[in-house]
Amino acid sequence: MKIKTIIVEDEPLAREGLKSYIREIENIELSAVCENALEANEKLQELKPDLMFLDIQMPKVNGLDFLKSLKTPPLVILTTAYPNYALQGFELDVVDYLVKPYPFERFLKAVNKASDIFSLKVNQSAETAELSSKDHIYIKVDYMLKRVNLVDIFYIEGMENYIAIHTENERLITLMTMKSMEESLPTSEFIRIHKTYIISKRKVQGIIGNEIDMGKSKVPLSRSRRNEIIRELTGE
Repeated sequence: MKIKTIIVEDEPLAREGLKSYIREIENIELSAVCENALEANEKLQELKPDLMFLDIQMPKVNGLDFLKSLKTPPLVILTTAYPNYALQGFELDVVDYLVKPYPFERFLKAVNKASDIFSLKVNQSAETAELSSKDHIYIKVDYMLKRVNLVDIFYIEGMENYIAIHTENERLITLMTMKSMEESLPTSEFIRIHKTYIISKRKVQGIIGNEIDMGKSKVPLSRSRRNEIIRELTGE
């Protein structure tokens, strides 16, 4: 998969240099070239690029202030003639900081770092999508593998090396850790509310003090994470 890229640079020679370097890289697709932050803001919304080469010293809005204004920026490689901004750049989680003039080898090193991060993000997104699309799990109960539909699960209770899956009509016990179970469930549908409890978000009936009402049962809510969990459950 190619990395969609934009250049944000006010100097014509620097823009041409970046374009020529990018043409040498197989997995980069140059989607837009912008002369200032205002142009770049429009292109970010329109194209949603994966990577941005961003100059710092630009008219009207400098690159660092522009980057701070973005809620969900792409991967960023800063390009500048001023090395004294490096610390500020890395505090903003940029991939790399190129000081002009930089040779192709240094440019390639920065691109490779961005490519590694991009690949990791793509793989994580694929894993998340796969988990979100699951509608069941299999667990070992006695001497058989039993299919459990996610929609039927009310909550999961940890018991040392075992867990108990509570459904409307069953309590299924299997040899498994809470961590393994948590990792096998989509976070869009389930949440761990206590060191020994995972609940189905769709089955929650209400919140009473430090307990979650799951209909037939109430389960304890972690006191230390109470506000965080309530925000996630209520979407507020």
